[in-house]
Amino acid sequence: MRLKENKPYYKVSENIVSQIKSGSERQSQSKLKFIWKKLRNHVFETLAYNCPINSIRIKLHKWRGVNIGKNVLIGLRVTIDHSYPEYVYIEDDVSLAGNNYILAHSNPYPHFKEVLPSYVAPVVLKRGCWLGIGSTVLPGVTIGDEAVVATGSVVTKDVAARSIVAGVPAKEMKKI
Repeated sequence: MRLKENKPYYKVSENIVSQIKSGSERQSQSKLKFIWKKLRNHVFETLAYNCPINSIRIKLHKWRGVNIGKNVLIGLRVTIDHSYPEYVYIEDDVSLAGNNYILAHSNPYPHFKEVLPSYVAPVVLKRGCWLGIGSTVLPGVTIGDEAVVATGSVVTKDVAARSIVAGVPAKEMKKI
């Protein structure tokens, strides 16, 4: 599994050439590899977002680089990190109800340097967990085995196995 990495802060680019240069440097890739990865990722993510067939959604996300186990349900309109899908680990028997956001990075503008870090960190959805509709998981979070994240919750910290969390930010409501 990947580890948390610090990343350069987002720099607004004046044109496409400087945007490609900045993006490839942020991801430590050649410009050509960066362009190819961005285009491939965008196409597969766009198709997966509205695809009515779960097995195809799973394949599309795997092709993007998301690590996905067996017997997984990814509902409609689920956004799995646009830039770093390879930092998302979804184990067996996980269910994402729909309209979920799984974020593996934070890349603020430089003027936030003193208050917000710029980084990428793995998100791990452990075996059998369930994310309710509209819930969001932030970078660096692990959702424990068979844990439940209630509808509309924002998960900012690790969730213990076999617990139910709810709210913004999500807090443990009870053990299962």
